[in-house]
Amino acid sequence: MQGEIVLNEQMLQACKELVDDAKMGCADLVFKEVCLEILSRARNILTEKQFRKLVAYAAERMKEKIPFELQQELMARGKV
Repeated sequence: MQGEIVLNEQMLQACKELVDDAKMGCADLVFKEVCLEILSRARNILTEKQFRKLVAYAAERMKEKIPFELQQELMARGKV
């Protein structure tokens, strides 16, 4: 049981890191699409409580705007 809790927390942390990586590597519109994909897959592996935490975390990250300069750089690289 204890090992399962640790593993679940590691999976939650990994999902949060995927959200963070997507935020830094994608324009806002693409980021939102990636978040939806992460959430749809995470629903199958996280507990209900952890999933709610991840949804709240992703929602906060979606509200954040990336700096204009980074947005322009991402557009130039074709990641929009």
